[in-house]
Amino acid sequence: MHIKHVTLKVNNLEESIEFYEIITELTVSRRFKAEPGEVVFLTNGRGETEIELVYMPQGQKFEGKGMFICFETDKLDEMHKLAQDKGLNPSAIQDPGDETRYFYVYDPNGVSVQLRVFPK
Repeated sequence: MHIKHVTLKVNNLEESIEFYEIITELTVSRRFKAEPGEVVFLTNGRGETEIELVYMPQGQKFEGKGMFICFETDKLDEMHKLAQDKGLNPSAIQDPGDETRYFYVYDPNGVSVQLRVFPK
């Protein structure tokens, strides 16, 4: 068993797409109207990772409190600088002493996104 995708209800679809394309390097794989709103799937192209963004103008929105989504990367320092350059206010890079390093950044809806390097 594995997670197929994570769904986030968003306030601004374009802003959320841009954030996830920049920070996670996922790309739009499907996009369609779901009246009165719209749904977008972003993927890494290999089917391993997929996020569904749902925009419904009058629907309930996720507030992002109490959870985070972790993405594995092999270019942590580069992504941290990119987040800084884009004005996304990332946390400092943490080194907990377990051969991993990571930082956090908030998406436009308050979801905490962690980028982390794991030992090989």
